[in-house]
Amino acid sequence: MAQWDQRRFDVRFEWGLQGLQALSECRTFIIVDILSFTTCVSIALAREAIVFPYRWKGQTAQIFADEREAVLAEMRDVKGTHSLSPKSLLNVQPGMRLVLPSPNGAALALEAAELGDVLVGSLRNRSAIASYAVRLDAPIGIIAAGEQWPNGYMRIAYEDFIGAGALIAKLPGTISPEAQSAANAFEASANDLQQSLRDCGSGAELIQRGFPEDVDLAAVLDCELVVPRLVEAAFENAAVS
Repeated sequence: MAQWDQRRFDVRFEWGLQGLQALSECRTFIIVDILSFTTCVSIALAREAIVFPYRWKGQTAQIFADEREAVLAEMRDVKGTHSLSPKSLLNVQPGMRLVLPSPNGAALALEAAELGDVLVGSLRNRSAIASYAVRLDAPIGIIAAGEQWPNGYMRIAYEDFIGAGALIAKLPGTISPEAQSAANAFEASANDLQQSLRDCGSGAELIQRGFPEDVDLAAVLDCELVVPRLVEAAFENAAVS
């Protein structure tokens, strides 16, 4: 897939699993899944939780959590529990062990770990991630998770496009045209990130389902200093390690 690997550039950008595979020669990967996996990871680690990513939901996720003496995050619509709702993680306690199942962000992070160093970025921690990423090996591949259509095909997600662009705008080195297009999209939205996320398809869906706070939490720029780095099975805050 040499024609797709953006090999002439230090900073590269692609979508989903196939995009990750196309950028397999990168040594460092930053996964972006703004609504809501990577936002959840940033919030949880800022409160000193320990986060285990998991690819699937259901019974196997519960077994995975039990083996690690961890709490399994529930579906977003289960009120009063820790879940993939960023709002539900604002009260996690230091040291809490939490499994976050996600077929998008978590699955990509675990796949990327087979290829190189893995960070996960959100708007909330983008400057911290960008500052740390330059210490790791280049090239850097930024992978936007996207969402899924009902038929299972990947859907391009605007929130991940501008989230990736926010990171790319802070990274040094040569930037591929694909990556630059994401940076441009972020710059066009930077003056009103909250409204941009509320207006996009994923944000509108969450608002309709009763989760406007999750969209607003995801839209806050540079409010956390955490650097979630995947080490073995868990994310650790590399900013303090």
